[in-house]
Amino acid sequence: MMLLLIVSVIVLLIVLNVPVAYAMLAGVAIYFIANPSFMNETLTQRVVSGVESFPLLGIVFFITAGVLMNYTGITQRMLVFAKLVTGHLTGGLAKVNVLLSVLMGGLSGSNVADAAMQSKIVVPEMVKKGYAPGFSAALTATSSLITPILPPGIALILYGYVGNVSIGDLFIAGIIPGFLLAAILLVYVHFAAKKRGFEQEKNPFPSFKQVAIASKDALLALLLPILIIGGIRLGMFGPTEAGAVAVLYALVIGLFIYREMTFKDLVSAAKESVQIIATVMIIIAAGTAFGWMLTLEQVPQQLASAMTTSVEQPLAFLVLLLVFLLIVGMFIEGNVMLIILTPIFMPMLETYGIDPVHFGIFFILCLSIGTITPPIGTIMFTTASITKVKIETFIKEVIPFWLLLIGLTLIIIFIPALSLWLPSVLS
Repeated sequence: MMLLLIVSVIVLLIVLNVPVAYAMLAGVAIYFIANPSFMNETLTQRVVSGVESFPLLGIVFFITAGVLMNYTGITQRMLVFAKLVTGHLTGGLAKVNVLLSVLMGGLSGSNVADAAMQSKIVVPEMVKKGYAPGFSAALTATSSLITPILPPGIALILYGYVGNVSIGDLFIAGIIPGFLLAAILLVYVHFAAKKRGFEQEKNPFPSFKQVAIASKDALLALLLPILIIGGIRLGMFGPTEAGAVAVLYALVIGLFIYREMTFKDLVSAAKESVQIIATVMIIIAAGTAFGWMLTLEQVPQQLASAMTTSVEQPLAFLVLLLVFLLIVGMFIEGNVMLIILTPIFMPMLETYGIDPVHFGIFFILCLSIGTITPPIGTIMFTTASITKVKIETFIKEVIPFWLLLIGLTLIIIFIPALSLWLPSVLS
């Protein structure tokens, strides 16, 4: 009855538009107040302990590095490079949108940051070229989901921290699924542009000199993901230290190589980083306290027992979980679900013999779909608000992308090697 009351309070607060983190804190507070065996300080200790972790510094560093990259001129150089590579093809700007997400995904690690950046820079150009605003916004939202899968995705770090899974292996495991998602989107936008008559005037084929110059300008940014993965695999530093290296790398590029970052830009980047980090950390703190409460009440163990009794096959379990996560993802923010559900699912993985690295990629992709799904999809609202596209228009245009994402998730379920082959080769 107590858990039912707490869940009801949380749901009511979310319906009343209270931020999810504060709604969870209110529910957990009720649990602690109603339980006389806890001291008043226990809740505060549980909340603070949720963010007192060395691995979480990786999130702080990578968010900061991603923000700094936007002030160094790297984003603009990436855009020029992407235009030269795909701008002369059918649906050139749509393909630029996808390619830029791949390139920036290895820098920012945040799908919200990627979606916001492309909504401001790429979508207006697509609309000028004749693309439907709704299609442009839906593509931008979907392509931004490449970011949490590719290293150094913030979701990969968060899952690795909560589930005690190797973050280095998760970084490697996300490479093939991330590129596969990009390839699927490139094929789809090619035929969609041809069918709907988008961008009939193509850019001229680039000369070797143009490509060489653009590649040179973008090379320093393209080297960062290689530096991070290479450093981790060679044992030079761990995932957390890699974040610090990324910050230092961004500062060196911005201040001493491109020389486009001023002291004012540095201050602005620091403020923006603090705002984003604070938002993420309050969610982690609240989610940790909520997860601790569920553990005390034996909820993970009971759910694991019920699930394993009714479903015997690992594949059936994952497909059932896909449906569950798609539904829950419509109402709860992805990072919150990542923190709450990971401790619940980990015992089940052992029972079914599912590799936690493979499950992590599947799990994060499922949660990513929820970010472009009504009623509270964070990426959906981010892109729609910046591009001034109505939500109903966005939903109509994003339906084919939902189907593509669900199809990719099923492929990852049935072909674990897509996630596990690279980690096994590079281990």
